[in-house]
Amino acid sequence: MVRETAAPARAVPGIPVLSRVGRLLPGLALCVAVTGLAFAAASAEVALFGQAWIEALVLAILIGTVIRTAWAPPARWHPGIGFSAKILLEVAVVLLGASVSAATILSAGPALLLGIAAVVAMALLAGFGIGRLLGLPVRMAVLVACGNAICGNSAIAAVAPVIDAHSDDVAASIAFTAVLGVAVVLGLPLLGFGLQMSGVQYGALAGMTVYAVPQVIAAATPLGATAVQVGTLVKLVRVLMLGPVCLLLSLLAPRLGGEGAGAGADMAERPRRAYPPVHHLVPWFIQGFLAMIVLRSLGIIPHAALPAMEHAATLLTVVSMAALGLGVDVRTVARAGGRVTAAVILSLLVLGAISLTLIRLIGLA
Repeated sequence: MVRETAAPARAVPGIPVLSRVGRLLPGLALCVAVTGLAFAAASAEVALFGQAWIEALVLAILIGTVIRTAWAPPARWHPGIGFSAKILLEVAVVLLGASVSAATILSAGPALLLGIAAVVAMALLAGFGIGRLLGLPVRMAVLVACGNAICGNSAIAAVAPVIDAHSDDVAASIAFTAVLGVAVVLGLPLLGFGLQMSGVQYGALAGMTVYAVPQVIAAATPLGATAVQVGTLVKLVRVLMLGPVCLLLSLLAPRLGGEGAGAGADMAERPRRAYPPVHHLVPWFIQGFLAMIVLRSLGIIPHAALPAMEHAATLLTVVSMAALGLGVDVRTVARAGGRVTAAVILSLLVLGAISLTLIRLIGLA
């Protein structure tokens, strides 16, 4: 008797997509719920005090951080939280490009653009020097300096393979970008208000000191649309410095000593250094941001669509900030070590001082 073989299961179109969406839903729903609480709290401020002293965007970070401190979301929540913190934030940055025209870029002037490059160079040297004075290994000091001077964990991730950094050093360096990044986002507006800075001045300060492009939006929002536009532009120029820095470090890497991943190995036997691909040096959302600027400048984006795009960018940013708060473990700093903590904080203070000096020297109004 011949046994019948079962027909192979036929793939149902759309099931993989639905499965991926299903994995995102728990964490995404949590981020949306935190966003709702943030907007509700902001509305309550308006009802009680006539204005929102703390923006919904900042409230989302605070509420998310409080929840994360009291409760660590299980693994099934992580995909949605990660998606909200990364992809939604990057989409928001792309949409923000529609609010920036070529006139805004040209108004920055060559002095500011050259000054940004000078700030990055000085911050790199100062951060490396501080790290070495505090006894950090050479490669660790390079990672801390690059993360502080350019764009946080994105810079660390791009530089690490270029200099053959040890995985432990990479993990310790990245540990600070979440905690201190949030601290800067929350604290920098207070400095801007305290110094009575204009939107242009504060936007330049935020763009030169905040770690990541999306965090610049969060830090600049309390001081208005001009601060957001200038801050994003300045940060964009700062991010583009990552390419030349990686190229320079690739030339200097053989002279950094033998304390990296290949320590103790013969140079001829060490694996070939992996260089970050171009799309890591210029992320897709930066390319999208630039494309939106071009489309806006050419008049291709209808004016009627601009308010809706701005509202969408704001909403996505608040959802992403909720996710950022949900991903912050304030105990991370304690686990990373005192010397690394001191190096990052001192480097950040030096970066802020250099940035404020530049803003005064070039006379931004």
